[in-house]
Amino acid sequence: MISRKYFIALLLVAASFISACDNSKDIDPPAKLVDIKPTLKVKKLWTENLTSRKAKQLLLALQPTVDNGVVYAASHGGKVKALNAESGKELWSTKTKLPLSAGPSMAEGVVVVGSSDGILIVLDANSGREKWRQSMSGEILSKPLVAQGLIVVRTVNNRLQALNISDAKTRWTIEEAVPKLTLRGTATPILAENAVITGFDDGKVVAVDLQSGDTLWSVVVDIPVGRTELEKLSDVDGAAVASGRDVFVVGYHGRVAMLEQSSGQIWWAQDASSYRGLAIDDTSLYVSTADGTVISIRRVNGAQQWEQKALHQRGLTAPAVNGDVLVVGDHDGYLHWLSTKDGSLLARANTGERISNAPVIADGKVFVQTDAGKLLVYQTRPIS
Repeated sequence: MISRKYFIALLLVAASFISACDNSKDIDPPAKLVDIKPTLKVKKLWTENLTSRKAKQLLLALQPTVDNGVVYAASHGGKVKALNAESGKELWSTKTKLPLSAGPSMAEGVVVVGSSDGILIVLDANSGREKWRQSMSGEILSKPLVAQGLIVVRTVNNRLQALNISDAKTRWTIEEAVPKLTLRGTATPILAENAVITGFDDGKVVAVDLQSGDTLWSVVVDIPVGRTELEKLSDVDGAAVASGRDVFVVGYHGRVAMLEQSSGQIWWAQDASSYRGLAIDDTSLYVSTADGTVISIRRVNGAQQWEQKALHQRGLTAPAVNGDVLVVGDHDGYLHWLSTKDGSLLARANTGERISNAPVIADGKVFVQTDAGKLLVYQTRPIS
């Protein structure tokens, strides 16, 4: 369960931001969307309501997963569904009767979701039948990692834990100290070779051996600075991205950096603030910053290539890369397509509901889940 101290910390963060919004006349407003001349035609292929009633628009980590022509998705109301990715036809649906908050992840024949009350649920990927559920140490707000017979889970109390897929037994646990104030959210653990890599709320990025839980390296990417606890927020909440021997991370009130995968050595770092994460392609990485600027950075040396400020303060998701196009969502429910070459706006679509989690790209399609529990699938083509 979430500790009282941690819960209070979350409330204090929320109260600080609300107070600032109420008392300041100089708050930077979200940019108004201006008409663009689209160069991409956006077609909505299908829509699925994951919940039967109007869902609360909470800041959760519910994001679809696509595998082998099947899309798996979950709602805060407790449903987990498997759907045909082409048609949206339902393959199975399971009611967990829990307030789901993270997932689903799918690998090794299982679908894994987490709940707001700290319950991890494992389902059979073919049938949706529940295999087991296990109480964790806190709320789950990032997708679990499923690999090599283990499920690795990050909870809001800064704990990383691995459990056996077969019997739910804990294999290992590591834990970092929880700062007085943190953002709501946790970094999704990723696998790079045999290392689990994730960020923590104290600005650290840690690599752990998947099978043993031994810490391989720990690096402070974001050093807390400032006079107040609010100014010292340095959470690494966005998922790291690994490519070959390179690992890319970004933190709040901090830096975007490239690390060496086996040692954690920082090859380069640039000032940037993001609580959403980043995306990469062969030559560049792309970041949605905390103030709504989308930036492109050269992978090899960290040099900035372009920035797009037209979506200023619109609460952007992390970007997703689809060939030579980026896709981001915003707090008003709009999806924006940008050129990876120069950041120019190519197209726009309105889902009608706030989007907090990055779109998912699979088979040339864009899968996006709104905070209210709607799953939408889009495809684009150039306007000739």
